[in-house]
Amino acid sequence: MKRMHVFDKNIDICNLLSEAVSEGIIVLNEDQLIVSINEKAAYLFEYTHHELLGKPLSELIPEKNKKIHNGHFAKYCKNIKKEKLAGGRCVEGLRKTGEVFPLNVKFNPFFVYQNTYILVLVNDLSERIEIEKSLDIKSKALDSTDNGIIISDALEDDYPIIYVNRAFSKLTGYSPSDALNRNCRFLQKDDNDQKGVRIMRNAIKAGKKCRVQVRNYKKDGTLFWNEISINPIRNNQGKVTHFVGIQNDITKRVKAEEEIQHFLKIFDDSLNEIYVFDVKTHRFSHVNYGAQKNTGYTLRELKKITLEDLLGGITKDRLREILDPLHLNNQKKITFETIFKRKDGTTYPVEVHLQSSTLGGRVLAVAIALDISERKNYTQKLEKTVAQRTQELKEALIKEKELNELKSKFLSMVSHEFKTPLSSILTSATLVGKYCDSDQQDMRKKHLESISNGVYYLTGILNDFLSIERLEKGKEIYRLADFSLSKVVNQVVYNANMLLKSGQKINYPMNIEEEMVYQDERIISLILTNLLHNAIKYSPEETEIDIKFDLQEDQLSFSVVDRGIGIPEKDQVHIFERYFRADNVLLTQGTGIGLNIVKFHIENLGGNISFKSIENKGSTFTVKLPVNSIK
Repeated sequence: MKRMHVFDKNIDICNLLSEAVSEGIIVLNEDQLIVSINEKAAYLFEYTHHELLGKPLSELIPEKNKKIHNGHFAKYCKNIKKEKLAGGRCVEGLRKTGEVFPLNVKFNPFFVYQNTYILVLVNDLSERIEIEKSLDIKSKALDSTDNGIIISDALEDDYPIIYVNRAFSKLTGYSPSDALNRNCRFLQKDDNDQKGVRIMRNAIKAGKKCRVQVRNYKKDGTLFWNEISINPIRNNQGKVTHFVGIQNDITKRVKAEEEIQHFLKIFDDSLNEIYVFDVKTHRFSHVNYGAQKNTGYTLRELKKITLEDLLGGITKDRLREILDPLHLNNQKKITFETIFKRKDGTTYPVEVHLQSSTLGGRVLAVAIALDISERKNYTQKLEKTVAQRTQELKEALIKEKELNELKSKFLSMVSHEFKTPLSSILTSATLVGKYCDSDQQDMRKKHLESISNGVYYLTGILNDFLSIERLEKGKEIYRLADFSLSKVVNQVVYNANMLLKSGQKINYPMNIEEEMVYQDERIISLILTNLLHNAIKYSPEETEIDIKFDLQEDQLSFSVVDRGIGIPEKDQVHIFERYFRADNVLLTQGTGIGLNIVKFHIENLGGNISFKSIENKGSTFTVKLPVNSIK
């Protein structure tokens, strides 16, 4: 009690000092008795000021910690002259209500009239710990998202990056240490002159949010399309302090859109007449260039009229009879002949092939109209000379029958080969719109790949048809030049890798990196692509495909070897015939055009193609082309 009395002599000064500071203050004597406590400390432990005076410090410590505390305090008092300041430790305190809470404690000795006292500074850490927990949860949430997230400091020059999440590193290949303290423009490398980049700059300058698509580059240099949403963060005074950027890789979507646009361009550029109209209203929704050219109408003019305005020589009842099966959507294909009326009033006979499709609850019809004026004229001429040229007429009729059979087979094949991928594209395109949540990215990715594969397949078929037309009309132009053999092989193999089945592997040819060849680069790529795609298509999973090259002074020889289903011996003699398909691949997608086109090109370039095949063991196709003889 003597020490308590000594301290009381200076109580006014102590109270004045202790109440002036923001921390809780407890003064202990060497017996760990509380000789003074300020209001903040008393409030912290939920006692009144007088309730704690003279009480031992242990009353403010949870029971489970008292033994440890007594040991620490005794050690501190023993070395008190050596350790002027101790603490800064996080411990637990005990409130009057029995609630345990986290504390930061510091000890500092002082001396009054040769008596030693200990000043204890206490701070409640509850709020800080909760804030740290909240920040930790938020940080983990940002790291768990599939979208790349960047936070930049708007108060610093050049807006340096201060945070990136794991998805950003996965998306770009840049680690946090690679990206921190840099401006986001490093993701565009030297490709900064983009519309999206300019929009971002203006939005950031104005402190506004924006969403753009830009070309970005990964750490390894790979280009990817990035959809970026930028949002400003403002403080209480309304000043922008940070920008948050959310990134999404849309490369596959952009490529799919480009391929769809390419497909539509082929549709529009076709010289055949193609019409798309509503089966119920008969109004046109789209008409290609060939139809506009042949009828004399513009697309805008055609959208203002109906199917009846083009037709001549057919009644409304007959038209209804033709279109009703399409409206019911229970007939795959309809073919009929009629007369089309041009804008200038002239007419011409056409053969119309109709096929239905659905879009958003609407039944649409795709009509391909073939101008058969020449065929009609030819038939009339034959009828005039039937008596004198009976034999010739028979031969002509036989040829026409073969032509019709070939045409029917061709259209049936086209209908089948187009319907399956178009249905897949339509189904996937419909389903993509239903997967909007971030946890449905895998399903969205799956359907976008389905769309991309369908468009890629249809584009290949259309390119084959266009190649046949050019070859038959003698319009194919070959452009011979020096090119890198490895460049062509790399591109073909890269594209083919997307078609590989599970476990399939392409063995890359050796020693071609430095080889230069004088030939038509496009045709070499076409030939190798066709042979390699056939090898993949007709080989089972877990098999290897070899590509071999032998370059001599004046001849390029290369082979594609597979371990697939092979070609039946009885079908081998017909394998290069147009539209022919072997018996063992009739249920596999294909047109029977590719090898015919390849053989045509090879022979035009002065080369030859041969093959060896054993059913169920595989095939080897070998191509030989001159490389220096034509200059």
